[in-house]
Amino acid sequence: VQLQASGGGLVQSGGSLRLSCAASGRIRHIVTMGWYRQAPGKERELVASISQSADTNYADSVKGRFTISRDSAKNAVYLQMNSLKVEDTAVYFCKAVLMLVTDFGTRTLWGQGTLVTVSS
Repeated sequence: VQLQASGGGLVQSGGSLRLSCAASGRIRHIVTMGWYRQAPGKERELVASISQSADTNYADSVKGRFTISRDSAKNAVYLQMNSLKVEDTAVYFCKAVLMLVTDFGTRTLWGQGTLVTVSS
C-alpha cells in the first residue's frame, strides 16, 4: 500500500495549484486523509484534513484560500490552493489513516511529499 502525491510546482504569488494524492493497495477503509507541509527549518504542520463523513479542518493560515476534498471511490484526496503566498512555500505531504483488508486496526501512511514554491 502506498500514497502517491502529485501537483506541486512553481507558481507566482496570487496563483493557484491543485495537489492530488491517491492511496493504492488492498484498502478496506480510509478514515481520514489530509495534507501537511514542512517549510525549511520549520516543523511539519497540518494544512487541512477531511474525515470519511467529509468534515474538514483547516489551519488558520489557509482558511478561505485552500479547499480540501476527497473522492472515496478513488481513495484520493485533493487540495485546491488559491491566492498562494510566498509563505506557503513548503514540501506538502499527504497523510491517510486507513485499514487494509488484512488489518484489525488502523494504520497511518505518509506520501512522499511534493514541493510547492511560491515566488514573489
